[in-house]
Amino acid sequence: MKLIERYILRRVGIMFLAVFCAAIGITWTVQVLQRINFLTSSGQSLATAIQFFSLFIPSVIPLVMPFALVIAITQTLSTMNQDSELVVINASGSPRTAVIRPILLFAAMLSVVSFLVANFVDPYARYNMRSMLANASADLLNVVVQEGNFRKLSDNLYVQIAERNTDGSIGGMFIADSRDANIDLVYYALNGSIVNNNGSDVLLMNNGEIQRRDVKTGSVSIIKFDQYAFDLSQFTDASGDMVLYAKDRHLSYLMNPDKNDPTFQTKPLQYRAELHKRLSNWIYPFVFAMIALVLAGDARSHREARVSASFSAISLSLVVYWAGYFVSDRAEKNASLIPVMYLIPLGVIALCLYILFSGRSLSLPASWSDKIQDISEQTASRFRGITERITGRKNTSGGQS
Repeated sequence: MKLIERYILRRVGIMFLAVFCAAIGITWTVQVLQRINFLTSSGQSLATAIQFFSLFIPSVIPLVMPFALVIAITQTLSTMNQDSELVVINASGSPRTAVIRPILLFAAMLSVVSFLVANFVDPYARYNMRSMLANASADLLNVVVQEGNFRKLSDNLYVQIAERNTDGSIGGMFIADSRDANIDLVYYALNGSIVNNNGSDVLLMNNGEIQRRDVKTGSVSIIKFDQYAFDLSQFTDASGDMVLYAKDRHLSYLMNPDKNDPTFQTKPLQYRAELHKRLSNWIYPFVFAMIALVLAGDARSHREARVSASFSAISLSLVVYWAGYFVSDRAEKNASLIPVMYLIPLGVIALCLYILFSGRSLSLPASWSDKIQDISEQTASRFRGITERITGRKNTSGGQS
């Protein structure tokens, strides 16, 4: 690889890492905030919660990677164009491939990484995530039996204990049950324990009372008991079984799914669509790199570059990605759309290759660019006018005072 190619590759790589890490951090934070209940209500340790949330990262990588790449390429090439570096490269007699080759090599490498993550790392992470959810649901002791905290088992049902003893028994229990719209039930008990009765978890309460209030009439009745059993099995999956969907399966399983899989029997076309989605989506880093090269790979004067290359490349990439996503989503119900999942990225690549090696350039029509520029100038002019009026009024009021 030539010196200029290594220079371009290094600049694109550094910019890509910066954008990619920032996008992954933002996306991961959003995922954590959406599922913060897992940390606050499941009773899991901080280390377990961090491990759980980190399993979302592999599913985000194939989505973020193409957009981080197109931003990195367009930003790098636009900066090189503004600094006249692209002009110098062309004037020195370097072929056009001196700019294209390192970027396409980098995009091809990212496409391979995207394929490996989407087909091997992400299914493994999803499987572990499902397993952790199943274990957290099955482990009732960690969910309910925590001293001094109210735990929500379901809508309008809360449990609180005062003390958990070393022998496993519970001291002081309170249960508020308002699931029935007509009756409010409150359970008190001095002590108790959680026992397993024929595979079902039961909260066994001793020496307590039940307060029953009729919502309509407001009448209250109190029932004292020596021992009372409250069934908890309906709120947990005691078996710890987990349901795996097409997105959670490895590539080899999607190619040859188990015919007895109940999920596959219910939605067989979903497995087929997921397989072809895995085999087509990994191309998008290369597709976006081609779009960025077409829109920002040539040396252009400031007069020619009326519209930002980054804006044009990102907008076009969003349109292409949305089209692919729309088709893959509809392919779960219509198998005839599966070939279109491949035609969209391959067609964009073919069109970009034709534009690159035919010496053509892709840009908005001059009339469109002029209109966009006029609108931006008018907006800026109006903003300056408003600012001047506000500033003038402040100065006038200050002079009068």
